[in-house]
Amino acid sequence: MSEPLLEVINLTTEFSSEGNITKAVKGISFELRRGEILAIVGESGSGKSVTSLSAMGLIKKPGRISPESQVIFHSKQEPVNFISLEDSDMRKYRGNRIAMIFQEPMTSLNPVFTCGDQVDEALILHLGLTKRQAKKRTIELFKEVLLPRPEEIYNSYPHQISGGQKQRVMIAMAISCNPDILIADEPTTALDVTVQKSILKLLKSLQLRLGMGIIFITHDLGVVAEIADRVVVMYRGDIVEEGNVKEVFHEPKHAYTKGLLACRPPMDKILKKLPTVNDFLEIDTNGKLIQRSTSISSIINQLEISKVERNQHQQVIYSQNPLLSIKDLSVHYPLKKGWLGNTIKVLKAVDSLSFDVFPGETLGLVGESGCGKTTLGRAILQLIRPTNGQVIYKGSNLCKLDDNAMREYRKDLQIIFQDPYSSLNPRITIGAAIKEPMDVHGIGIDSKARKEKVEELLDKVGLSAEMYNRYPHEFSGGQRQRVCIARALAVNPRFIICDESVSALDVSVQAQVLNLLNDLKKDFGFTYIFISHDLSVVKYMSDRMIVMNQGKIEEMGMADDIYEHPKKEYTKRLIDAIPKG
Repeated sequence: MSEPLLEVINLTTEFSSEGNITKAVKGISFELRRGEILAIVGESGSGKSVTSLSAMGLIKKPGRISPESQVIFHSKQEPVNFISLEDSDMRKYRGNRIAMIFQEPMTSLNPVFTCGDQVDEALILHLGLTKRQAKKRTIELFKEVLLPRPEEIYNSYPHQISGGQKQRVMIAMAISCNPDILIADEPTTALDVTVQKSILKLLKSLQLRLGMGIIFITHDLGVVAEIADRVVVMYRGDIVEEGNVKEVFHEPKHAYTKGLLACRPPMDKILKKLPTVNDFLEIDTNGKLIQRSTSISSIINQLEISKVERNQHQQVIYSQNPLLSIKDLSVHYPLKKGWLGNTIKVLKAVDSLSFDVFPGETLGLVGESGCGKTTLGRAILQLIRPTNGQVIYKGSNLCKLDDNAMREYRKDLQIIFQDPYSSLNPRITIGAAIKEPMDVHGIGIDSKARKEKVEELLDKVGLSAEMYNRYPHEFSGGQRQRVCIARALAVNPRFIICDESVSALDVSVQAQVLNLLNDLKKDFGFTYIFISHDLSVVKYMSDRMIVMNQGKIEEMGMADDIYEHPKKEYTKRLIDAIPKG
């Protein structure tokens, strides 16, 4: 057994608000060994990120770390307790000996500086390199993290590169000073499965080559199986289970761990609903945790449906006339113009696509970032005007309608966006946000009736009428997504596009939202196009599936058939990239 590199002893971190004290981390202890990848797993609010920020000395008021807490770094000279250091002294270690990759690269990278300048800064500050030396080293780092066109990306701003590329820039910045410890906080959340796989492979290779210890924070146990040596499972600020990955995966002892393992859609079974953490544990009226002695296999067996049942359901769907017909739909963007103003280079984001969508169907749309999924969804709803083609709904070609004529169809055709926070107005309550489309379309006899309808919808999506006057920032990510679902339902639509609507959610919350969407589909007879980069989620949700690549349809067919017998190499690559927990 290798020697400890970082020891966390009795760490307690608390936050005060209006006289109330909340303990985010409750006296936990664990260690990271040299050359080891330790995963910290749990849902949002479990204390994972607060633990890492505490170790980095990044907890600021109203946060407070208990003085009895210790975070001991075993440097090559002598042990150092990070908790006892002044901020000026901690700065010598932060970014140099202990570095961090943050969850959201877009908000972690400064939008007004180029990617190269931001990595240069760390090299100049900690290693004393000149600007020329720093640039040379940064380009070398960009090559190490397998960024394409490293010299070009050096001069690019964050908004000019993809999410996976931004994450690689963050990794290059974190390893620039050859740290002893790297903390990776949800570094692959919301990334394509193929990009995720390459990031995990990259981190593993860097760890082996540089001899780093890595703390890998995630809510996805499938990812843990791909990369970690040991795992710590956190729940409500406590460690509930700890051990090597094989032990925890094959013989989980705590009900919470079982719940996390069961939440992810299985690829080898068809379930009528996904298990959730609540199937394995509950909180009593005194706030005490009660574990149910339920096995994962028994829950899965109860929820499994046969292929015969699935086929009978799908025969009913495909015996009908299409609800929506897409014919030769294209969206092209000019990339380069000649000196006479004529377009000489075009990006074909969507390139002559044709397919039908049937009433009551969930049609999955899967592919990597940049394949055209979101552009296609928005073009169908005329949020982006297509270059050519037809979208036939109720006998009308929506592409030919002006904005005023299109407004009548907005009631029937709705979208749930990927990021619920940015799609909600932070200045109005969630009740007003849900009620607004009803006001615009004149649904309900008066304002009182509309408010009552909103309260019904809040109950329907698993929230409560008492939340009507709360603002978006007062909700968790999963709750905000439920608000957006309620807003889409407010106008009684027939057809809904779900655009990456669960990609950034915890696996447990994701399972709840997917179950909710399926329940609503049964209750209201909705038809969905479900857009995602996660093929396991698409397979679970969808009747049929379209695999997109570079604006074209790579493969189309029944979801189960495509997963079991993919015909194209691109589809096989997407399936192979799914973490096998």
